[in-house]
Amino acid sequence: MSEDVLRVVDVYAGYVSGLPIVNGISLRLRSGEILSVFGPNGAGKSTMVRAIAGVVRIAAGRVQCSGRELAGLPSWQIARAGVAYVPQRANVFAEMTVTENLALGWHSRSGAAPGVTFDEVLRLFPDLARCGGMRVGALSGGQRQMVAIARALLSGPRVLMLDEPSAGLAPKVTGTLFAALARLKARVPILLVEQNVKAALAIADRALLLAEGRLLREAAPEALATDPALAAAFLGAPPS
Repeated sequence: MSEDVLRVVDVYAGYVSGLPIVNGISLRLRSGEILSVFGPNGAGKSTMVRAIAGVVRIAAGRVQCSGRELAGLPSWQIARAGVAYVPQRANVFAEMTVTENLALGWHSRSGAAPGVTFDEVLRLFPDLARCGGMRVGALSGGQRQMVAIARALLSGPRVLMLDEPSAGLAPKVTGTLFAALARLKARVPILLVEQNVKAALAIADRALLLAEGRLLREAAPEALATDPALAAAFLGAPPS
């Protein structure tokens, strides 16, 4: 039976004291799985992963990675504990080369988990092998996302959290990226926040639906795909 690598218990978090955006969310991420998180704009998805990563203050609740309590720790200690977070924006060093960005990930290895090697990363993202000497700012949006994810993997995380990795990407590029994530989950469990519902459900093992900072549904991907609550959350129609 898969173990819970990440546990979030009744977490409240936000940017202003007394005004939580995340309202009592609980979740668990198991080894060997992708947990996809959906919800409309303003649902609290990004704030939730930022809180787990220590970027947003947690007002109440618990966050544990492999049994270690993380709530209240600074973000650098959470990263050292094995939680790798790739934000939607500002996730690469644009003036540095691909190889330099990846080297930063390798040199920041936390030792929390074995992680992947350079060769494994290049097999996972073949484009990076062809543009190692290029400045990352000159790459396509999809290639920059690959650099950001590869650098996070090289740090040796226990958990990989991705916030909207398909944002701004063409469908073909999104398909390539998500296929790589599906292969990757055997090495590190992935918490995936995503607006591309169809693509994310296709690779998910479990799925969560958030609305107004609260957990609305937890279900198998195929069940959530036909759940009227999903249409209600995204389209504003009342659930049946």
